[in-house]
Amino acid sequence: MLTIKLITEQTERVIKGLEKKHFGNAIETINQVLALDKKRRAAQTSLDKNLAEAKQLAARIGALMKEGKREEAEEMKKKVTENAAKLAEDEALVTEIDAKIQKIMMIIPNIIDPSVPIGKDDSENVEVQRYGEPVVPEFEIPYHTEIMEKFAGID
Repeated sequence: MLTIKLITEQTERVIKGLEKKHFGNAIETINQVLALDKKRRAAQTSLDKNLAEAKQLAARIGALMKEGKREEAEEMKKKVTENAAKLAEDEALVTEIDAKIQKIMMIIPNIIDPSVPIGKDDSENVEVQRYGEPVVPEFEIPYHTEIMEKFAGID
């Protein structure tokens, strides 16, 4: 599977590689991934900011309680509650975007090496090296499901 880093840093190379593999809508798919990644980064930044704020508020509440300033501490607790809602919302957004990116990334094939010749189908494949000669057995080769059925490995 390709990485977001590769897609963001070498967008043109990835698009050209996908077009060589005849992947439909390569440009649109990659642009969609990049847009979702941008949204995810913004949501993660917001989440991190809210987490830092929650940590500061918690420390401030502890200090106020030690000083005996309960009223101010209670006001801070209300802010913590409000902040918790923002945190949950941001976490849900990050998770949702991650799932969308993952779903798209799973359908994007790996790009091929530039040295690979491009053909219309596998009949134009080039054999680079051959190791030995293929052996054809003298018996009929059973299909894999037949083998599995004999061992009760499939139903």
